Amino acid sequence: MSHSAQSHGLIRDYELPTPEPDSPFRPRKPYRFGTLCATVDNPDQKDQYGSSSVPIYQTSTFKGVDGQYDYTRSGNPTRSHLEHHIAKISSAGHAFAVSSGMAALDVILRLLKPGDEIIAGDDLYGGTNRLLTYIKTHGGVVVHHVDTTNPLSLYAHIKAGKTAMVLLESPTNPLLKVADLANIAARVKEHAPDALVVVDNTMMSPYLQRPLEYGADIVYDSATKYLSGHHDLMAGVITCNSDDIAKQIGFVVNAIGNALTPFDCFLLLRGIKTLAIRMDRQQTSAMAVASMLDRLGFKVHYPGLPNHPGREIHELNADGYGAVLSFTTGDKALSERIVACHASCPTRPIDPAVRAERGLPEDLIRLCVGIEDPADLIDDLEHALLEAGAITVSAGADQHHFVRATVPHGGVTISRAVEKLAYNEHPTRKREYREWFVSAPGKVILFGEHAVVHGVTAIAASVGLRCYGLSSPRHDGKIALRFIDLDNFSHEWVLDDLPWDAVAPVSVGNPHPDTLDQRLVDAIQQRGLPPGIDKNKQARAASVAFLYLYMVMTHGGERPSFGFAVRSTLPVGAGLGSSASFSTCVATALLLLHQRITLPPLPEPSRTPDMQTQDPGHVHVSHSGRRALPRQIAEEVNHWAFVAEKILHGNPSGVDNSVAVFGGALAYTRPGFGKKSGMEGIQGFKSFRFLLTDSRIPRDTKKLVEGVAAKKLAEPAAVERILDSIQSISDESRRALGDAELPRDALLSALAALITENHAHLATLGVSHPALETIRAQTAAKPYGLSTKLTGAGGGGCAVTLIPDDVDDSVLNVLTGELTSSGFHPYLTSVGGSGLGILSPYDPENHTLGSLSTPGTLGQQPSLREALEAQRIEELTEWAEQCGRWLYV
Repeated sequence: MSHSAQSHGLIRDYELPTPEPDSPFRPRKPYRFGTLCATVDNPDQKDQYGSSSVPIYQTSTFKGVDGQYDYTRSGNPTRSHLEHHIAKISSAGHAFAVSSGMAALDVILRLLKPGDEIIAGDDLYGGTNRLLTYIKTHGGVVVHHVDTTNPLSLYAHIKAGKTAMVLLESPTNPLLKVADLANIAARVKEHAPDALVVVDNTMMSPYLQRPLEYGADIVYDSATKYLSGHHDLMAGVITCNSDDIAKQIGFVVNAIGNALTPFDCFLLLRGIKTLAIRMDRQQTSAMAVASMLDRLGFKVHYPGLPNHPGREIHELNADGYGAVLSFTTGDKALSERIVACHASCPTRPIDPAVRAERGLPEDLIRLCVGIEDPADLIDDLEHALLEAGAITVSAGADQHHFVRATVPHGGVTISRAVEKLAYNEHPTRKREYREWFVSAPGKVILFGEHAVVHGVTAIAASVGLRCYGLSSPRHDGKIALRFIDLDNFSHEWVLDDLPWDAVAPVSVGNPHPDTLDQRLVDAIQQRGLPPGIDKNKQARAASVAFLYLYMVMTHGGERPSFGFAVRSTLPVGAGLGSSASFSTCVATALLLLHQRITLPPLPEPSRTPDMQTQDPGHVHVSHSGRRALPRQIAEEVNHWAFVAEKILHGNPSGVDNSVAVFGGALAYTRPGFGKKSGMEGIQGFKSFRFLLTDSRIPRDTKKLVEGVAAKKLAEPAAVERILDSIQSISDESRRALGDAELPRDALLSALAALITENHAHLATLGVSHPALETIRAQTAAKPYGLSTKLTGAGGGGCAVTLIPDDVDDSVLNVLTGELTSSGFHPYLTSVGGSGLGILSPYDPENHTLGSLSTPGTLGQQPSLREALEAQRIEELTEWAEQCGRWLYV
């Protein structure tokens, strides 16, 4: 049994055979895979002349009646030898050889009927996408595309009696994503016993992975690739263990006539004999190429790299990593130049809209590594990268040594020294003597939480509770972090001691790649964190996010030295977006310090016509004033805040950081549910008073989400009705919030009713908690009569209560006192206010600003740091607003 089958604890129905004869004195061991490949022997079909190579029966018909063969479309001895051999090396009871890999999939899909549903991956070979689109359009088959690396997204679509097929690739093509084949197959069979689990195994071949061993019903390969290995034929193979499935497949192959020709069967048999030795060479070379690209700082997708997501699962499934890899360059034009010299660009056969929806990078390059000498392959690739401008010879190198070239926005490759001059106009940037004070709001999900996982629109809005960050110059070769509200954590790093060898900087003007640089994340976690920080998991995660952004933003050889202190009026872990607010503050401060964004000049005060009063310039009051920070800056901050959120949460939706940057409110619909997806701002959103009450009881978001998914599988009709109802609530609230003509009292009344209704549905889904129900009861009781609901994807442990305009502050004081006495933590705030805010104590020209400081010489102004750290949480917001003239989004 193979190592991979043993590691899953599975028993194969079809063991690889033992050679004959056996002996009681010296038992023969089973042939290893390489020997099986080279030994083409079918005991039931012996050649009459003892030929050591299978003859080609190049005939269309056979003489006689009632013989084994009559017409080559239906059967041919050469093809029978091939199919027996493929079954033997695939742990299969049956095998079929057809004219191509796509022909194999076509045969399999013909087992479906109109109305059936397929669950397929969101990262698939382009031809597979085209064929699925065709049967969806013309065959009446429903196709769901999901992220197969996340079983929950797949399980949510399983419907007994409707789901007829689950189509998997692992690793996928072209992003090399890994699916847990054994667990997915088991779960599918548990909830939809009649569904067929189908695996495209082209990327691995039977040498490296045999999915039938893990519960797959049907496996197919494009034999044109690894199985043949000589680029001299097109073929596809299908394997299965079920006699019934084999009978159906055999009927389809015979009926449509796409069985492989005798001559191609002969060529494919010849190719399979060398499968093992070819794959060993190709894998070794692929690892060398992947490692080279990884060292140069490209984002590389290859299961053999230590930082590849899902590597552990892949090693359970497979006996090797394959010979296909892909990588991104950060620039589409650059990738096109490389492809013109080398490799292939695999996402182009996929419709551009589909590529965008599924997050397939436009700059992705796929490499299919062959059997050539690895030194020659690497040399060829280096020349292609050099010619395209992706790499350059390192300055002062004694021997041939390459480094990643900097590619600024626009795709023109220049050296770091030239970039430094072009961007800063001087070889050395001006030292930063200003303090930068930044802030960002938290968020609440007003409607649609939990249901958003299943495609329902969620309504998210900013809250008046905010995170504040202050950067202070040091110029001593160190950076320092201070998280006053996270167990008063603080630490200093010597800049030169950080793991710079693991950094692939993102050049000025270029966005961060779609995926994290896992190599840098690992290096920071292993070599960049202080001892004992694991005791404070929140501070640990925040430190990793901060260091990651600081290091990848570094450019031109400049490493700014400064301290960064953080305060927050947001309760951490209450589901109010505290991490996104923190991420936005970090991204903003670092973009300013690395001089990657520049603020517009402050408006000069001007006299009014009567010359008696002064216009103070920009005044911003909860979106009533004009926006002082340009949208370009907000977009750049949002992009980097999302990167930080990925470090903190793995796979965020982007909602939290978008609210933290842009403020106001937005509607969000997850992609992949057959409706328009994405985020849209709600224009005209008004600010409301809300009471946020932290239950102070942690919630396990993952378990709650899994619970809803399980309930949906167990009671699909009932849960779908609830989800439809929540979608209606979201739609109605969105219309009301954006209706400028709706009277405010009518709007508040409508929102109160929708809040009550939404919470009732969420409670039915099982995501509420006794503490949240207690909060609801207290706020609904007389004399308050207020509407309350839970908020956040996991319940968040927090409740939101709408406060009508006519509720007196004295009444609210009594209510907050009662909630506090019950062990909760209430916050009276607003929903729907400002987004990102920036204040610099020093005007760029004369180093003075407003009431914060008095005119003086550079570097002599008083620091905000001590005052920030000394503020009580209850007074922090009011103090910050009085510090000077803030610029807001």
